[in-house]
Amino acid sequence: MLVRRERPGDVPAVRAVVAAAFPVPDGAAEPVEVGLLDRLRADAGWLPAFSLVAVVGDAVVGHVVATRGRVGEHPALGLGPIAVRPDHQGRGVGTAMVHAVVGAAEARDEVLVALLGEPGFYARTGFRPASELGVEAPDPAWGRYFQARALVDDPPRGPFRYAAPYDEL
Repeated sequence: MLVRRERPGDVPAVRAVVAAAFPVPDGAAEPVEVGLLDRLRADAGWLPAFSLVAVVGDAVVGHVVATRGRVGEHPALGLGPIAVRPDHQGRGVGTAMVHAVVGAAEARDEVLVALLGEPGFYARTGFRPASELGVEAPDPAWGRYFQARALVDDPPRGPFRYAAPYDEL
């Protein structure tokens, strides 16, 4: 498996991976995450350097993206959606992509990455409840599922805000 930056020709395969990885809500044509990813691509918060794919042979089997978010007035990253094709789940693809995108963020001097996800999974990749870092979830009901990973010794504190397309969910 190789994790690399997404290329323009990968977009249809990425869309297919995201569509396969998430459930379709009742009455919907596709998972919410597919439309979210489309809107993120068109948003000012889209950061191409943080859109990565996992490839096995010639096939895209996973995708992760981090977009511009904010902690208070400080730039930060919001991670997600992250998707792995069902036939490759449980094989370390998601973990490898998270490590790769966090490594890319550190290399580009980002200060913090936040996400909404399963604590048991993301704790293995260095994330912890965002509240422990003084970062407030967009929705307080998210509790420990809203997590962050500081990439500097003194990360910003305050309310977190994802890229604008997340507000439409």
